[in-house]
Amino acid sequence: MGITTWHDPHVDLNHLGSKWRAALASAAEALSASATCPGSALPSEEVHARASRLTCERNTVELLLEAAAREDRVRLLRTVNVPLATNADVGLPAAIEACLFDLDGVLTASADIHFAAWADAFDAFFGRHFEQASVHFSQYARLSRRADYDEYLAGRPRLDGVHAFLASRGITLPEGSCDDPPGAATSYGLANAKSASLSRRLEHEGVMAFAGAAKYLDLAAIAGLPCVVISPSANTGTILARAGLNDLVDLTVDAAVMHELELRPKPAPDTLLAACERLSIDPSQAAAFETTPAGVAAARAAGCGLVVAIDRAGDDNALRVAGADSVAPDLGALLRVFAERAVRHPR
Repeated sequence: MGITTWHDPHVDLNHLGSKWRAALASAAEALSASATCPGSALPSEEVHARASRLTCERNTVELLLEAAAREDRVRLLRTVNVPLATNADVGLPAAIEACLFDLDGVLTASADIHFAAWADAFDAFFGRHFEQASVHFSQYARLSRRADYDEYLAGRPRLDGVHAFLASRGITLPEGSCDDPPGAATSYGLANAKSASLSRRLEHEGVMAFAGAAKYLDLAAIAGLPCVVISPSANTGTILARAGLNDLVDLTVDAAVMHELELRPKPAPDTLLAACERLSIDPSQAAAFETTPAGVAAARAAGCGLVVAIDRAGDDNALRVAGADSVAPDLGALLRVFAERAVRHPR
């Protein structure tokens, strides 16, 4: 007899599978505890019968999920029978129920490609700007990774970045409209030039996930923790796909969401609060993973239960001063305790 299914096509099957894994594993642990508890009210034959029914239920759920995945042409990342991870395995307290990740610097090295795209846009603009004014392209105008990127561009929606950086150079432009071509001498024109350059660079160069990022997301999902990526980039989905992480993320709060809900960028807490609202959890139940003092401050202001800073710039003190509960060199470092324990006590 074949397996037939009906399910809401908007339900994420991988997330649903992680919830089933957690529920079935909890039931198995309860039965195991009952079998070894001296004062158990269940006779051994009843424990055995319930364990058999639980195994049948686990196999049925797996078949149903596989059938739904075939129907929707979705790739299941793991089976229901995969060993369950716990919050401790990903370095988190038991009270945490979701993970909120900054994209650039935490999961991917996309900050480099964002900077390069901004440099393309601003260098072209300043070349035209100074040429029209019959002035040599001044070095003071050129975008600096060290002095300008984090201060004016990182973590901001494109248009906000254009405004902030041009203001630092004492330049104002007409706002223009969202459909201005990339070469237009307007704020929207510059923002669209950056977007076009980023798309070209993503197509030809791609972007890499940091070591440990995919493994951390995978184990978090196995532990039943929804994973949310928060980024002001309009290319968040493309970056995740090119880095091979899109199937490991449950939800994104990106430029489109920020525009729709009129969310302020970090250090305001708006994006993190919006993520928690969409997950229907209190911020105190979320762990935030940030890589800049502004991101840490946003997570602290949102009331996140745990704020983990990933230090890529050797700025440990600034991250702690901003309010980080802990600082790690990368996500992989948070998994080392789990890896060591797994070797000593294989599952």
